[in-house]
Amino acid sequence: MLDRDGFRPNVGIILLNQKNQVFWGKRIRTHSWQFPQGGIDRGESPEQAMFRELHEEVGLQPEHVRIVARTRDWLRYEVPDRFIRREARGHYRGQKQIWFLLQLMGHDWNLNLRATDHPEFDAWRWNDYWVPLDVVVEFKRGVYEMALTELARFLPRGEQPRNRYLRGGMRSRETGRDAAPAAEPARNALRTPWAPGGAAMELPPGASFDPEPPSAS
Repeated sequence: MLDRDGFRPNVGIILLNQKNQVFWGKRIRTHSWQFPQGGIDRGESPEQAMFRELHEEVGLQPEHVRIVARTRDWLRYEVPDRFIRREARGHYRGQKQIWFLLQLMGHDWNLNLRATDHPEFDAWRWNDYWVPLDVVVEFKRGVYEMALTELARFLPRGEQPRNRYLRGGMRSRETGRDAAPAAEPARNALRTPWAPGGAAMELPPGASFDPEPPSAS
């Protein structure tokens, strides 16, 4: 389902834990990390698509999360020709996305990367809000920066994290439009080198942790 400009409607999901860290998933059999995302099917609203993708990609149900905010307008990225099937070239240009900011109301062990027979991720971790863009596939980086910047002011409680992208000298692509506000330890725990003090990290069913997560340069 493409619009008249060749963009497929899509949703992106930024999932927060109680520390305002975000779910960061490693795409299966690749070295790329990203947020959950997926297409909007015909007849679906963006919110319906978001809940479907949330379950398919990370195993969560609507009762496990609270919608905090969403982007007001579509954010678009174009896909280079080398990533487009030959028969779709000339018609398909890329994705236009509505991004949702969600608060996890359940537990880490509610996440399950094997909720379907076609998993998107083979590892995940909690990451600081300003994720390292150098491990995101290049043509998505601008949309990630815009979505995170637009939604940052809706982060629940506590000090707002400083924008690492601006501090690092990157030019902000913020559109200037406001975002739309919304309507027990795990049994499998890991101690990981990036956890403060080697603290235990919760490992839900079907999840694993990358032993050398990318640095946030």
